[in-house]
Amino acid sequence: MSHTIPPGASTRLYNEDLAPAEHRTWGFYSLFAMWMSDIHSLGGYTFAAGLFALGLGAWQVFLALVVGIILVYFLMNFSGYAGQKTGVPYPVLARISFGTFGANLPALIRALVAIAWYGIQTWLASRAVIIIALKIWPDLKGLTENNFLGESTLGWLAFLLMWSLQLLLLRNGMETIRRFQDWAGPAVWVVMGLLVIYILVNAGWNVSLDLPGGVAQWGTTHAFFAAVALTVTYFSTLMLNFCDFSRFAPSRKAVRTANLWGLPVNFIAFSVVSVVVTAGTFKVYGEHIYDPVEIVGRIDSIWALLLGAVTFAVATLGINVVANFVSPAYDLANVWPSKIDFRRGGLIAAMIALVITPWNLFNSPVVINLFLGGLGALLGPLFGIIMVDYYVLRRQHVLVPDLFTEQGYYTYTGGWNRKADISFLVSAVPAVIFALVPVFGALSAFSWFIGAALAAAVHYLISRHDTTLAASVAAATEAEIEADAALQVQPGRKL
Repeated sequence: MSHTIPPGASTRLYNEDLAPAEHRTWGFYSLFAMWMSDIHSLGGYTFAAGLFALGLGAWQVFLALVVGIILVYFLMNFSGYAGQKTGVPYPVLARISFGTFGANLPALIRALVAIAWYGIQTWLASRAVIIIALKIWPDLKGLTENNFLGESTLGWLAFLLMWSLQLLLLRNGMETIRRFQDWAGPAVWVVMGLLVIYILVNAGWNVSLDLPGGVAQWGTTHAFFAAVALTVTYFSTLMLNFCDFSRFAPSRKAVRTANLWGLPVNFIAFSVVSVVVTAGTFKVYGEHIYDPVEIVGRIDSIWALLLGAVTFAVATLGINVVANFVSPAYDLANVWPSKIDFRRGGLIAAMIALVITPWNLFNSPVVINLFLGGLGALLGPLFGIIMVDYYVLRRQHVLVPDLFTEQGYYTYTGGWNRKADISFLVSAVPAVIFALVPVFGALSAFSWFIGAALAAAVHYLISRHDTTLAASVAAATEAEIEADAALQVQPGRKL
């Protein structure tokens, strides 16, 4: 951390990793590849097929996916544009609305969700390693028959291997991650292409795309909109911290075009391929197999098994890095910038993910539904407050240097914006109730939307006449005019 601290910046708020991005190396392809890594995962594979359980037919699931991912595209652009313009990561962007120290509240909520899923996804990736190991060395089966803290010796070894591989991505911070994503996302398409051809050939090019589903408990119309809402909720974590990546984008156009190809186009294509493969397994194996690793495991070829299992392990690492690793690395750095940088934040997150023995979390319906479901319901209110504050109340005018000072426009009261806190509490309580209380089951799929809309409305109503907010917008606008004037006088000058 030898980076020179700018005049006026506080060591309690500033370090090199949290500072506005200087190098804009994440162009269209890197952001597009990032979306491929995020979507091409075991969770992404099973998501589309899972929507049939709502009681919908094939065309209804497809239409719900299209509507949902288009909504995600527009919502993701909000976070993306904010990151691209300010150059700051999510916890620093949250300082605008929550205050310089109050931003730790939304940052740590996001970090808790990420760390829990980081451990779970690492463990899921280790399942592919076990399949490979047992296929090559059958004698290892003896290592699967004991139990230590809920996992076998082979399970522990596979988990620690995947856990360690992810830490290698910390070596050069975000730049190493960018290089990894650039090939990891497309690699899965290659294997998925081979898998769909294999299944279709063995199924005689004749499969039924109507997967077995459930009964639409509250009617088909409700099930359709629930599928749309679940598609949006699936991306709710990254809708908060996509700015962690877009801050390195050279232009808005790069963000917009990467999101267009990476989200609607890529997500719909991957969902269709996933459904085709899952539907084809019924014709080939006599049952619907929802796990692509299991499908690959049934192919009578050691090379096919190795290629498939390694690829899906890489794919799971890909989504883990994008959705669950970068976020807590920044979020924990934000808590203590003078002592924790991006690498140390990532290491702390990885250590916590190891200690919580994630397989025990995953196998506990109470933990998954109450803990992670409850935390997930809080993401909507955070999105609503941060985005309405930035786009509606401030009209994108922010004094970025003041985000790193203890006596600036975003200090509020002791570093906390009480109005944002009130907006969060008022909206978080109903969002969690709708998400978790069984009597409100019909509304549970919509908890993200309810929380986001309620938080945005409350924050706008209680903040729209705030004189200090108006003063900060005026100061930021004036600073932008001066910066533009300086650029015209000295073209090419870096400000």
